[in-house]
Amino acid sequence: MPYEQQRASLSQQLEAFDGAGFEALALEIFRFQAAHNPLYGRYLALLNVDVQATLSIEQIPFLPIQFFKNYEVKTGDWLPETTFTSSGTTGETTSRHHVRGLDFHKRNTVQGFQQFYGDPSDWLVLALLPSYLERSGSSLVFMAEHFIQLSKHPQSGFFLNNVEELINILRSPNFPISQFPNFLLLGVSFALLDLAERHSIDLQHVTIMETGGMKGRRRELTRSELHDTLKTAFNAPTIHSEYGMTELFSQAYSTGDGLFRPASTLRAFTREITDPLTPQLPGKTGILNLIDLANFDTCSFIATDDLGRVFPDGSFEVLGRVDNSDVRGCNLLVDKG
Repeated sequence: MPYEQQRASLSQQLEAFDGAGFEALALEIFRFQAAHNPLYGRYLALLNVDVQATLSIEQIPFLPIQFFKNYEVKTGDWLPETTFTSSGTTGETTSRHHVRGLDFHKRNTVQGFQQFYGDPSDWLVLALLPSYLERSGSSLVFMAEHFIQLSKHPQSGFFLNNVEELINILRSPNFPISQFPNFLLLGVSFALLDLAERHSIDLQHVTIMETGGMKGRRRELTRSELHDTLKTAFNAPTIHSEYGMTELFSQAYSTGDGLFRPASTLRAFTREITDPLTPQLPGKTGILNLIDLANFDTCSFIATDDLGRVFPDGSFEVLGRVDNSDVRGCNLLVDKG
């Protein structure tokens, strides 16, 4: 099948994709990318992979995530509408993820959010994302901005240097608003901790969602430590989490139990820590591999640097980041268990 015809078929299948037939679609995308993604095709050739003999998703090789830092990862020949970039320290090479079409990306992020929280238009969205807002190219900021634009509430917005305005909204006698019961405070971890230390606010009626990341502003905490601190400070029964990255177009969400549940276009696996080509057993600690069908224009098969556990129901834990200087020791802040 010609490239454009095959791509159109994949795009059509991904519209309102509900997860049914995930493996078949993943294999179709694998063959499409093996044929039309020069970088991934070369990677498969170096591994001596017989593409036509690859009959299950467990046999698909995952592209190391570092390739997004040093190479152009694209399936087909097209010009990006925009490029998402990762954050990094001065002088550090950052990841670049080219976006062929923003409309598809917007629909995909909304579809993933809807699976767990309903329509973003029904939410008041308060985004506390310093460090992300202070640079260009953040996929997290793009997603939050789209949700804010969809929101029917006029007070939805970003809060960077106007944190007092955020505090005034949260402390307003008219808050919460009975006609508008859904409130999302979406924040990077260090900013939520700053807010918790400086202001005493009862947020038991607010969905507090952390996106991870201390960005060198604070000492690293385990997720359970972070959540315990925020629950105490805000009188919140649970803390929600969002898992995403520059190299993915889909997200996973945790509703407060520490387990991430992926959107229908996303699925997690683990590989052995000392052997990147060997799958890890369900429930055992390994390094996360991710299949993101929404990446069909780039690469859908990503070998991350995140340590985690994947469970038989498809949920997964993120335990920390592998220290590439000493994989054997896994120099991480990891929850025990």
